[in-house]
Amino acid sequence: MNRLIITRLEGRILTVLMDDMKAVQMDFQDPGPSLLGNIYIGKVKDVVKNINAAFVDLGGGVTGYYSPGASSDALRPGDEILVQVSKDAVKSKDPVLTAQLTLTGRYCVLSADPSGEKGHVRFSGKINDEAWKKQMAEYLRSARDDAFGLIVRTNAYQAPPERILNEMNRLTERMKQILAAAPYRTCFSLLYEEAPSYIARLRDHDVQTAGEIVTDDGEIFRKLKEFLESEQPDTAGRLRFYEDPMVSLVKLYSIEKNLHDALQKRVWLASGAYLVIEQTEAMTVIDVNTGKFTGRKAVRDTIRMINLEAAKETARQLRLRNLSGIILVDFINMESAADREELLRALAEHCFNDPVKTTVLDMTRLGLVEITRKKTRKPLHEQWR
Repeated sequence: MNRLIITRLEGRILTVLMDDMKAVQMDFQDPGPSLLGNIYIGKVKDVVKNINAAFVDLGGGVTGYYSPGASSDALRPGDEILVQVSKDAVKSKDPVLTAQLTLTGRYCVLSADPSGEKGHVRFSGKINDEAWKKQMAEYLRSARDDAFGLIVRTNAYQAPPERILNEMNRLTERMKQILAAAPYRTCFSLLYEEAPSYIARLRDHDVQTAGEIVTDDGEIFRKLKEFLESEQPDTAGRLRFYEDPMVSLVKLYSIEKNLHDALQKRVWLASGAYLVIEQTEAMTVIDVNTGKFTGRKAVRDTIRMINLEAAKETARQLRLRNLSGIILVDFINMESAADREELLRALAEHCFNDPVKTTVLDMTRLGLVEITRKKTRKPLHEQWR
């Protein structure tokens, strides 16, 4: 049974998705407030035409990197523009900004892209039920504002249609209020502030698969309760406040051990084989080793079993450590084309469950499997620093 645990570790808020006693996802809230999702009125500081980009001052000493799309010729230093933070700052890189404003709910994402297609209704690529999509698109189009685009999220599949519609209407009204206020607000104004990261994780998680949502912090419990009763009333009954003076929530679910393991380079598998995970500036490399495995099967069957076990653990580690960008996995060499195809299928199936877009591309001529994972928040090891 899955549990979503929100607690404090060394004074910082930590969200952990547990599958029984094993962590599947871990996120620390930044010590300072994250800018991700916030909408500002910014001022263009500088335009760099050779890379078709601009640097935008958000106020308070924060500068963001903005790529306007086809051309930056229309921008001039001193211009005021409405932007949203699409990626947090990472190391020396500024936060990334976009003019394609979006508001995210549990079931859908509303977009107000001034340069793109308006009025569209699209669906998560993970929803394959074409009949359901057609029926839902007709239902939503009959009641929506054509000025905005809509993406129906995976969480919406098989949810009551009226819940999806109600959320769409709430997001539409909120976006209208933001756009209506923008012309009358001063430069550097914060027009919309994204919810704390632990609430965003709760909103993004498929709570129907979570047995309960647990916290031992009174302030966090109050905020979660308010959010759930307002935005996800069908889930409010799953929230539980943990209070046991004898055993802390951190100890009960071995959270410190899970975190320690998630920060190590070596990951042991049940078979005795292991992964070595190396993160570089350009990419992440994962090496599969036979380790202590002492199976009695034929060599081909042994390699096949280890690689399939490693594929499942690789998908878990990508999500747990929030690894992104280019990932290369060096599985144990397989002579059989059928075994290689089976491995790629299994890896793709495990990665399909990741809420962050993860794509298994192919196996190179050198036997390395290429994976890409969308960059959103910082990797776990950077969050922990």
